[in-house]
Amino acid sequence: MYPPRPLPRKKKRSPLQFTATCAIGLETLVSEEITAFGGEALLSRAGAVSWSGNLETGYRACLWSRFASRILLELSQFDAPDTDSVYNHAGDILWDDHFTASSTFAVHTTLVDATLSHSQFASLRVKDAIVDQFRKRFGKRPDVNPQQPDIRINLHVRGSEASLSLDLSGESLHRRGYRTGSGEAPLKETLAAALVRLSGWPDRVASEPVLLDPMCGGGTLLIEAALMFSNSPPGLLRKTFGFMGWNKHDHQLWERLVQEALELEGQSIPECWPRFIGYDADPKAVAAARKNVIAAGLRDVVIIKQGQLAHLRSPAPRGCLLTNPPYGDRLSEKETVKYLYRCIGRIFREQFQDWTLGVFTANPDLADGMGMVWEQRHRLFNGPIPCRLLTGRKNHLVERPPAVWIPKPLQSTEPGQDLANRLLKNCAAILPWAQREQITCFRVYDGDIPEFNLAVDLYEEWVHVQEYAPPSSINPQKARERFSLALQVIRTVFDVPRSRVFIKTRQKQKGSQQYQKKPGSGTLYEVREGGARFLVNFTDYLDTGLFLDHRITRARLGMLSRSRSFLNLFAYTGSATVYAALGGAIGTTTVDISESYLGRARANLALNGFGGPLHQTVAADCLEWLKSNRERYGVIFLDPPTFSNARHRKQTFSVQNDHSTLIRLAMQHLSRSGVLIFSTNYRHFTMNEHLFDQYEVVEISDQTLPRDFQRNRRIHRCWEFRHQQQQVLEAEQEQL
Repeated sequence: MYPPRPLPRKKKRSPLQFTATCAIGLETLVSEEITAFGGEALLSRAGAVSWSGNLETGYRACLWSRFASRILLELSQFDAPDTDSVYNHAGDILWDDHFTASSTFAVHTTLVDATLSHSQFASLRVKDAIVDQFRKRFGKRPDVNPQQPDIRINLHVRGSEASLSLDLSGESLHRRGYRTGSGEAPLKETLAAALVRLSGWPDRVASEPVLLDPMCGGGTLLIEAALMFSNSPPGLLRKTFGFMGWNKHDHQLWERLVQEALELEGQSIPECWPRFIGYDADPKAVAAARKNVIAAGLRDVVIIKQGQLAHLRSPAPRGCLLTNPPYGDRLSEKETVKYLYRCIGRIFREQFQDWTLGVFTANPDLADGMGMVWEQRHRLFNGPIPCRLLTGRKNHLVERPPAVWIPKPLQSTEPGQDLANRLLKNCAAILPWAQREQITCFRVYDGDIPEFNLAVDLYEEWVHVQEYAPPSSINPQKARERFSLALQVIRTVFDVPRSRVFIKTRQKQKGSQQYQKKPGSGTLYEVREGGARFLVNFTDYLDTGLFLDHRITRARLGMLSRSRSFLNLFAYTGSATVYAALGGAIGTTTVDISESYLGRARANLALNGFGGPLHQTVAADCLEWLKSNRERYGVIFLDPPTFSNARHRKQTFSVQNDHSTLIRLAMQHLSRSGVLIFSTNYRHFTMNEHLFDQYEVVEISDQTLPRDFQRNRRIHRCWEFRHQQQQVLEAEQEQL
């Protein structure tokens, strides 16, 4: 809705020529506005809309346009093959008609396929022409103030055609006046308003009475939507415009338009507002958004809360979820953003079935991975970045049901009967348990028969086979034949094609071999565990990225982390961090020396809807980090490697030799009532006895051993560490 179109004046005057600049893609929206303001003879081109009209149309555009960036009043058109012609034509304009020698001014130049090649030099020539004219005519000259000038002059050159214009808007019109603070890379108000309009939500508000932005940043989308719904003039909060320093400024006309806008705003206050709801994972962004909402006069209309995407739920049966997710501009962020999009798509599918989804993105390929049927696609720009606004309601993805394994016996004539029978026996015991406990990733075989020394894990619908390298006493040819037979048996028993079976060989790693990437496809597969989702790699590394024997340990950490801060040391792919976040940790810190592992940890967090400053990842040597850091945590997970001589370390690390120092350092970061869980898979590990004297230590190995690993009870050992109660009491008394 716009103000009533002005009545035609009795006295005809020569029409003025105006241009509204805008972001590319918004020309149609701006044209609709200009027509409503009384503009005529509209001409639209990329990033600009020109029209003829009286001064009132220009003033209305400054006050009411939601989508334009600047409103320019044309002063002169001319041919500009070079900068001398720019100087000469600029000198033909009587500048004292527009401002005085005591005013300040600035010149801005835009070049589009122009014969001129240097915008700053062109601006300088216009400035010289203005200054020289004032000096010749009045003996004094106006000063240049590029930051806050009284008058802004715009030189636009397309090819060799040039125009000089007065910038009526002054500062860009996206500066509404309500933004007091914002998050990183804030969305311009003009673009935010366009996203709301192009999403179609204003036309559906009766059937979709909620607008929700789960990553709202500074709250701009919601504020612009509320201002649009209440028909509030976007320029009403601004204190200054460019025309206010103009000699020909019509004060009475402007005051009349402002008064008209105030009256119309008062008449347009809705009796029943839609709900405008915003969330953000960053507490600082939430604080800034709330300040912006108050400054816009929408304290009781727009609700902003701190919250992770993981906890997002539908507040009403129908509505519109409109958001501008991170773009992942940096290479290190792309993987994280990819799985953030996947998380948004899944949550929308599960929680917002009758809603409309609108996503503004610079990564349409990632948005396509959300599984939506996009009904509309709008090409837009966010600054220089080409983007898309995608909207739709239907989701073509269907949640993959858990795989149902029905093992089959071999034909009586087929070889490998002993292995097949053991697999069938194990599955008969494990599969009903796994189905009952809703466990989809588990072990079904672990070297049960010496001749077939391998481990078989089922990850959802995939089979992961790890061959334990045979000793040198075994004939290599014989070992290969046995392993080939084992694979044939596994594929037959589980009735899976080769494409769903992944094979690795485990052997003792030496030196840098333990860190080397294996040749593979790099494909990540999504699996589920305990209400969480994880990315596993079956090909590129010896381990998949999810240690199945720590399933119970992760769940224990999740329960312990509720309302506590969590520290994950030697974090690997951050699976324990995900459990802590899902368990209600107030914040997590994930530390590992490998940026590659941390990248997977961030992707795992994003896949589960967690991110932002409350979930930090730190690339550092854990021992050195513990020495330099001073934070304390309510829960600490410490699962160091058995041995490490990574290139970054000046000396090797051995869990047997160095665990005492490591645990003491970590305990210095544990809160008084906190708990540290230490785990190791070193089969010959012996805990330093002095640690039992310093801390309350309880071994929980048996409690953390899953049923599918009962045969190999030495797969890992686990302890809980707490500060001794006497030490806690003494520390509390000392503080008092």
